[in-house]
Amino acid sequence: MSLDGQRPPKARLLRAAAELLAKSAGEAVSTRQITQLAGVSAPTLYHHFGDKEGLFEAVISAGFEEYVAGERDFAPSGQPLEDIRRMWDNHVQFGLTQPSLYLVMFGNIRPESRPAIIADAEALMEEALNKAAVAGHINVPPREAARSILAATVGVTLMLISERAPERNLELSSMTRDAMIFAVSTDQARGSEPENSGKSSVVVAAIALNAALQASTADQLSSSELKLFLEWLHRISTSSTT
Repeated sequence: MSLDGQRPPKARLLRAAAELLAKSAGEAVSTRQITQLAGVSAPTLYHHFGDKEGLFEAVISAGFEEYVAGERDFAPSGQPLEDIRRMWDNHVQFGLTQPSLYLVMFGNIRPESRPAIIADAEALMEEALNKAAVAGHINVPPREAARSILAATVGVTLMLISERAPERNLELSSMTRDAMIFAVSTDQARGSEPENSGKSSVVVAAIALNAALQASTADQLSSSELKLFLEWLHRISTSSTT
């Protein structure tokens, strides 16, 4: 059975490929399967995408563009951790609204094949966390925080997708989101008095300065001096007090 014939052939091919890839469980998807579902001929696929692999790349690229648009589709609040919460919610909503596309993007990841999209998504999250680090609101380096938060976001989204819509408990997403953000936050960002958290104020300051330096184009230091300085800061920011 083919897809809606009212859509342009290129759009039908993208939709068919996304649907078949999401349901493939890692198995090969043939050109014949795609063209049959899209209701087009093989030459039409070759005309628009060159070959089947070109079509698959276009599916993932289109999905990531839509994902990025959702992540950036709000004005910064001036509160970096609140922006992280909104990014989390946008990510989950994208997955629940576009489950087939989401499964193509994030659901077939294997240890021997780590798609570039994961690094791109981590970079997007890290960009927001750098702002939190500059403000002194996180107690771990932005890259580590980004990897942890994205991993949790993807895990929650895949779990919710696997459940029937009426049975989904969206509080699971909110609870996990807040727990992850709390885990990487400083006491200052949590709104509580500092306690013996295992991270000194020197460490938090080093993380903030590290993020600020990497986000700037300071010309006061040579490239070799800046590299050495960042290395020192990284060592401080990844250490803990006893």
